[in-house]
Amino acid sequence: MTKWDQKIDWLINRLKQDQSSDGSWAYPFDTGTTTDAYMIILLRTLAVQEDQLIRGLAQRILSKQSDNGAWKLFADEENGGNLSATVEAYYALLASGFVKKDDPRLVSAKKFILEHGGIQNTSMFTKIMLAITGKYKWPAFSPFPVEMILLPAACPINLYQFSIFGRANLIPIMILASRKFSMKMKNSPDLSDLFSAQHPGHSWPENRDLLDWIGEELKKISEFPERLHASALDRAKKYMLARIEPDGTFYSYFSATFLMIFALLSLGHFKNGPIIQNAVKGLLSMATVIDGLPHMQYTTANVWNTALISYAMQNAGVPKEDETVAAANRYLLSRQHNRSGDWKIHNPHGAPGGWGFSDINTINPDVDDTTAALRALIREAAGDTRTREAWKRGVNWTVSMQNRDGGWAAFEKNVHGKWLKLIPVEKAEYLLGDPSSADLTGRTLEFLGNYTNLENHHPAMEKGADWLIRHQRKDGSWYGRWGICYLYGTCAASTGLAASGIPASRPALKRAAGWIQSVQNHDGGWGESCRSDIHQTYIPLGHSTLTHTAWALDTLIAVSEKPTVEMEHGITWLLSNLEKQDWTTAYPAGQGMAGTFYIHYHSYRYIFPLLALGNYRRKYS
Repeated sequence: MTKWDQKIDWLINRLKQDQSSDGSWAYPFDTGTTTDAYMIILLRTLAVQEDQLIRGLAQRILSKQSDNGAWKLFADEENGGNLSATVEAYYALLASGFVKKDDPRLVSAKKFILEHGGIQNTSMFTKIMLAITGKYKWPAFSPFPVEMILLPAACPINLYQFSIFGRANLIPIMILASRKFSMKMKNSPDLSDLFSAQHPGHSWPENRDLLDWIGEELKKISEFPERLHASALDRAKKYMLARIEPDGTFYSYFSATFLMIFALLSLGHFKNGPIIQNAVKGLLSMATVIDGLPHMQYTTANVWNTALISYAMQNAGVPKEDETVAAANRYLLSRQHNRSGDWKIHNPHGAPGGWGFSDINTINPDVDDTTAALRALIREAAGDTRTREAWKRGVNWTVSMQNRDGGWAAFEKNVHGKWLKLIPVEKAEYLLGDPSSADLTGRTLEFLGNYTNLENHHPAMEKGADWLIRHQRKDGSWYGRWGICYLYGTCAASTGLAASGIPASRPALKRAAGWIQSVQNHDGGWGESCRSDIHQTYIPLGHSTLTHTAWALDTLIAVSEKPTVEMEHGITWLLSNLEKQDWTTAYPAGQGMAGTFYIHYHSYRYIFPLLALGNYRRKYS
């Protein structure tokens, strides 16, 4: 057995060892300390007795503090840390009751906060959390009046022109802001000394022109503002309650569930009532353990992990009859959606058949998880009638979700408009919209081209390829919406174009390969900074990572008829570093909230190297 085969076997065996009893992989969806901090604040505010968990979360938060007192979203973050994350951590540690204000670690955190503009300079979502718990004043005018929920679909701006993620968070925020609700915990810590004297007041972002326009539209609906307000609150409440998942969470999202709990409290629900208690239990069920300490996941990633791992193992030669693969695929089949969700509003002719991201997800499918599950099930679908029918439904749903511009988005169809830039939220067009993206479009084309009978000249294929070619950057790269970032997007776009029949000699693929080669590190690997996402231009990490190297290699494999020198150097680096454990193996490879939310997928260090090595062996051996 060659060293190559030994490394592939090592990856496969490692994945087999980590499989859960239900056939899924529950690798952590690691999002830093924000959800840990919010959980402490929620539990203390509701007086839920979970001291052991709170102590563990506080220890995890402290373990992530930098020497300068700050908390970071990623290792090389600018300005020495992240102001919002630091305020959240500081607040949570005090709220826990296990750390005192004169603790040197909090003293240094306070110093960082004041040096960077104080609590007034935090993000809007941090300010909302602070306002809910009585630490910040609500604005006089809400940037999102709750009456917006009544605007009809014919109105250019209406609730369903936001993404599903945007709606899930905005609706409870609109309720809370309209009622200026706050609820202090017992022994609530004093944060008044975190306000900077240089920037007095409780500032909020605002766009009065947009608010005035919305107000005029709302006047057309009713002459009785009080009745209109009550109707809007009732509809907002019903929206949330109708979309609670079996585990009690709102769409399986931590932030949406956190906000829903307080929104329901503001509407008169009791904290000991079944809906709120079930929501808290649902959040508690999303806890995981990393390095011996608890972490509150933003959501679980079981479906995503399992679909990718099942496919990667089969791609590397593990037969579908292998019990690991068979159990994984049984799990995936059990998680296919049979009910319509909000996606149906802009896709009325589509039928259910997609997959969601998390373990408990029944009405919020997305294109990426669906094509990942379908790749995993393709071999079984060839010989099993039940799987084949499920597979066809998934394919039909995926094709039906193509946007009119030719690309694919994650959750919605045709939900993106330039007006989103007017919303007074940082990067609202990404946070509240769901535009076509290179990663979704590329991976969907790769699936359709390699695993279905759609021909290259099929309108869906041609429109998708045209979208990618139009959106390639001048340097040859593509921006990836859900990963870090240009290496991610370029890998997906290149493999998608290749699968759609675009020859490697075409300028788009030649430029993509040239760009990948130009950003290779001297050690043979690749690595990209999360700062690429913030600055919207490629920024090297300065170190190679397993995941980025695998993405770069897959790009070159897709567009090269034979191995290249750059490819060989990359493979050598990958084989030599598969088992390493350092800060680069914990560096985020995913992103989700436009500069404020980065994800370390613990599964990626195994999945993508296995895919790259398997693809290389299949193509060139």
